[in-house]
Amino acid sequence: MSSKHSHSENHHSSSESSSSEEEKHHHHHSCKESSSDQDEKHITQLECIKIKKGHRGHRGHRGHRGSQGDKGCHGPTGSTGPIGPTGYTGSKGPTGPIGPTGYTGLIGPTCYTGASGLIGPTGYTGYTGVPGSASATGSIGATGYTGYTGYTGYTGYTGYTGYTGYTGSVGATGPPLSVSFADFYALMPGDNSATVALGADVQFPNNGPFLGVNIARAGPSSFILTDIGIYQILFQVSINEPGQLVITLNNLEQTFTTVGRATGTSQIVGMCLLQTISLNSIITIRNPAGNSTALTITPLAGGASSVSAHLVIMRLF
Repeated sequence: MSSKHSHSENHHSSSESSSSEEEKHHHHHSCKESSSDQDEKHITQLECIKIKKGHRGHRGHRGHRGSQGDKGCHGPTGSTGPIGPTGYTGSKGPTGPIGPTGYTGLIGPTCYTGASGLIGPTGYTGYTGVPGSASATGSIGATGYTGYTGYTGYTGYTGYTGYTGYTGSVGATGPPLSVSFADFYALMPGDNSATVALGADVQFPNNGPFLGVNIARAGPSSFILTDIGIYQILFQVSINEPGQLVITLNNLEQTFTTVGRATGTSQIVGMCLLQTISLNSIITIRNPAGNSTALTITPLAGGASSVSAHLVIMRLF
């Protein structure tokens, strides 16, 4: 910038110098024109003298800027400035995304298996040891003398056969055989056509085989056990609904005899031992009063033939 300012001052100085030269040239020209008139030569010189002594005229207009001069040579390189202080370490930038997985390298060539080494020579067989000397065999002992056979004893006489004992008297006759049984049954369709209501009994209106007089019918669904004793009770009934059946003794439900099923249309089967404590006890097979569903005895279960339901009673003692 200093060079530019110097250049401007030089240019200004040149302009002033040029203006002064122009004034001189103009002055000289004016003098020359005045001197052309030979007749007024003297006057012209006087005028020139007057002009020289007159007031300085106004400065002329600044001339046009001259063209830029040639570029000067580069000055020498300045000395290196001191190293500035180290700037603060910037915060760590976010981690860049993981680059794509490189291609799996090619499997290297399989090396050749080296040839098997030669089998070494068989070692020498060791020397056979010297056999040991055999022990001397002992001499056989002398055979002893055979003893004399003893005499056979005499056979004894056969004893006399004893007399046959007297036959004992016949024992008292035992009690008569107490076993008795009876089979009662129903056939559906026909029997049990109505549903078995809650607290009602299943009917077995038909008589099957029987033995003895301890078991008898009281009605189509009730039966008498005439004697006190232990009885085996077996029954089976086909029904449509999930339900239960129980044996009653003298109109009381024997809860330990309750049997039933939760689903399906299979038979309900019961078996138990029942002890009576009074003569002429009455039993039935009942839909428990505490249940919620009446029972339908299944007719023609599984086919076209009538289906049976049975109650078998046997006195054991």
